[in-house]
Order: sequence, then structure tokens, then C-alpha cells
Amino acid sequence: MNSSGRPQKPVTTQGLNQQQSEAVQYTDGPSLVLAGAGSGKTMVITKKIAWLLKNLDYSPRQITAVTFTNKAAREMDSRVRKLIGPESCRGLRICTFHRLGLDILNADLTTAGFRKGFSIFDGEDSLKLLGDLGLKDIDSDQLAIGRDLISQWKNQLVDPQQALSIAADDAEYRAAKLYERYQEALKTYNAVDFDDLIYLPVILLREDAEIRNKWQLRMRHLLIDEYQDTNQAQYELVKTLVHYHQKFTAVGDDDQSIYAWRGARPENLVDLSRDYPELKVIRLEQNYRSTSRILKCANHVIKNNSHLFD
Repeated sequence: MNSSGRPQKPVTTQGLNQQQSEAVQYTDGPSLVLAGAGSGKTMVITKKIAWLLKNLDYSPRQITAVTFTNKAAREMDSRVRKLIGPESCRGLRICTFHRLGLDILNADLTTAGFRKGFSIFDGEDSLKLLGDLGLKDIDSDQLAIGRDLISQWKNQLVDPQQALSIAADDAEYRAAKLYERYQEALKTYNAVDFDDLIYLPVILLREDAEIRNKWQLRMRHLLIDEYQDTNQAQYELVKTLVHYHQKFTAVGDDDQSIYAWRGARPENLVDLSRDYPELKVIRLEQNYRSTSRILKCANHVIKNNSHLFD
């Protein structure tokens, strides 16, 4: 029933193939949808959100869908609104990973150690701050290397003290010492950097049971697009958020990973099977975008890749 007391019109899987329909309708536990390019994965995600809202007893606030770019999030949101109407989407969260992390921090600013209106530093801001920490005599290339190491550590959930203990050479040791001062300076400026938007929420949820329980109860179903591009911190964020309900839909394809340069781990797809033995794997193998000749060429190019899944 909707707010007016009239029964809601259910969503159907008409127009979907058998595998797409299975992916939409499976809601009993964790699922991994292996979706090649052009296989209709965005349609599956948006249709599944509509299915949860219209065919089951989910409220919009209980569903979150995350992806990697604002453009992809806007497209997904637009499709869902066209499918079921904007009123049915009120409270639904469709956003990037970093926007979700920002929302978690904003919801509990004081506990997270920040004041209202904190700043988010981009790459140039970070470089300038590192230079202000007494390293003006180091050239920009070396400074960028130090910043990238700090970013790598955050993506791996390595704190400054751990970074010091695992430093493999003098360059890494200097970067680890800088990491410690850098985090202190960010806190003084009431600021975070881009990587902190994942790193800090994971730490916050790990250390505060009340905040963790609040978010876990809210995440009745989490949908994650481009799962092959998640890094370790993003994997831990997802794992923490879905811990209570154990219901999520991860969509990915290890042949399409493009963010290895910033810590993406396609093997996170395999880790799902380890951490969730009841994981249901559904393969979308019918292509709707390209001709058979293009597909044959593409498959020839990727056939020698080290595949996590066939």
C-alpha cells in the first residue's frame, strides 16, 4: 500500500532474460552478478531497486546503491525515478562510495572528531599541505610520490603507526613519518582528503558500536556497481555495513577493472565467496551492445587474462 492507501502496482521482469530476471528477484541473501560489458547490468540494478520497493516491504531509506562516478549515480537514480516515480524514491540513497562515506561522517561529526563545515582537500590541496609541513626543499615529483604512498596506505586501511612499522626503505619511512604529521594537520584544519572519505568511516564504524549498529540496521539491502574496482577500504566498508542483514547485490566483471592505479582489487570478487559461503553467483552472458564480430575480437583480446571467474 502507498501513503494514500491504494495498493502499489508491482514491478515485473518483463523484457529481461532469464539470468537478468533471476538477479532482480533474488533477495534472500548475498549475491554476485558477473556482468560483462553490454549485458544490461545497470538495468538489472535499477530494476532490482524497484523490485525491492514495489514488490517487497522495503522502504527507500533501507536501500543504498553505490557506484564510482557521479555520472553513473545520476543515471541510475534517473532510471529508477522513471521506473517507479519520484515519490516512491524519497529517502532512497544512490551515490558514489565517497558520497556515502561523507554522509556517514556528517551524521556523527563530533564522534568522528570534526566540526561542522569541515573541508575536503583535493590532490592539489594535499600537495600544498605536505609542502607546508617543512618539505618545500623536495621537488614536486618526490612530494607527489609521498602523497601517493599515503593514499595507498589509507586505501589499505594502514594507519600512520602501522605505516612506520612496515616501511621497506628510507623513502617509505620518511613518507610514513610525514603521514603522521599530515593527519594531525588535516585535523587542525578541520579537513579530510579524498581517501579519508572511505578510510575514516571504516575506522569510525569499527570503533563505535552504537554508530555501527545504526548504519547496519539501516542497510537492509546494499547494491554495489563495478565491484571489481573496489579497494580494500571499500571492501571493508561494504562488509561492515551489510553485517547485520547479510543482503547485498555486488555487480562486477574482473575483465573491466580500471582503477588498479588507486588500489582496486579485482580479487575482492573472490573474497566475497570466502566471506559469504552462501553467496549466489549469477552470470549475465548475453551481450546487447555489440555485433558478433566485435565480441569475437574482444574475447580474443581478453582470453589470456588471468580470470577470477570463467
